[in-house]
Amino acid sequence: MPTPKIVLFYAFAPLPDPEAIRLWQRDLCEALNLRGRILISAHGINGTLGGDLPAVKKWLRSFRAYAPFRGADVKWSEGTAVDAEGRSADFPKLSVKVRDEIVSFGAPDELRVDEQGVVGGGARLTPDALHDLVAERGDEVVFFDGRNALEAQIGRFRGAIVPDVETTRDFVGLLDSGAYDDLKGRPVVTYCTGGIRCEVLSSLMTARGFGEVYQLEGGIVRYGERFGDDGLWDGSLYVFDGRGSVDFSDHAAVIGVCAGCGTATNRTANCPDPSCRHQAVVCAECVAVPCQEHADAA
Repeated sequence: MPTPKIVLFYAFAPLPDPEAIRLWQRDLCEALNLRGRILISAHGINGTLGGDLPAVKKWLRSFRAYAPFRGADVKWSEGTAVDAEGRSADFPKLSVKVRDEIVSFGAPDELRVDEQGVVGGGARLTPDALHDLVAERGDEVVFFDGRNALEAQIGRFRGAIVPDVETTRDFVGLLDSGAYDDLKGRPVVTYCTGGIRCEVLSSLMTARGFGEVYQLEGGIVRYGERFGDDGLWDGSLYVFDGRGSVDFSDHAAVIGVCAGCGTATNRTANCPDPSCRHQAVVCAECVAVPCQEHADAA
C-alpha cells in the first residue's frame, strides 16, 4: 500500500514572477498526483500537500532546487490514506493560486522581505529556547496566539492570550485599537501552527511599538515534535485538511467543549446548514445540529 504523507511548508523571499512559480508548481504537483493548497505572492510561497511518500520526496527535491526555496522549513506528518495513484484522501483537489499575500492579514504593503526572509519580525525561539525564556522570566512571559479563536479552542499554550478573531485579517484592527498596548513592556511570544502567521504578526507588532516580540520557530508543529504533551502545550492541534486535528501523544489533553452539549471534544465541524459557513467545536453526537444562529432562525 502507498504510504500517505503530508508536508506543510513556506518560504519568504522576493519572487519577481509569481505566475511562473504557480505554473511550475501546478504542473509538478499534477504530474506527481499531489493534492493540497499552495499560495504564491511576490513575498514568497505557502502551502500544504499530500500524497504518496515517493511522490512527495520527488516534489521536495525539485522545490529545494530553486534557490529562494532552498532553506524553506518543510514539516512532515502522517496522512490518512492515498488511492492507488497516490492521491491524498486528506485534500479534495489541488489548488495553486497567486495572491497579494501568502497569509492574509490584509496588509501586503506593510510586509517587507529580503533574501533572508521577513524584515523586522520577532526574534526566533526554538522550543528549547522558549523553555529557557520561561524559566528565566516566569509569568512575565506572554504567549500570544496568532491563529483564529476556533483553532485555539481545541489546543493552545497554557495561559495564552487568544484574540477573538475569526480570520488573520482581524489582527491589524485589534492591534491598531490599542487592545493589547498593555503588553508592550513584556516579552511576547507569538505562536501559530507552522510558524508562517507569526512571521507576519510579529513584524506587525514590532512596527506598532511592542518592544520585545518573539516568534516560536517552526510553530506548534515543531514544539510538539520536541516536547509532545509534556511541556507547555495543552490539547490538540487544528489542521486545515481532512484530518481536522492532530495529537502529539497518546495522552493529549482534551480541552475543547462541544457547542451543542458541553462535553469534552477535540472535533470541529461546519454547520450542517448548506447556507452557513460557520464552524464550531462539536462532538460526534451533535455534529448534525445547526449552529445557534440558524437554530434561532428555524
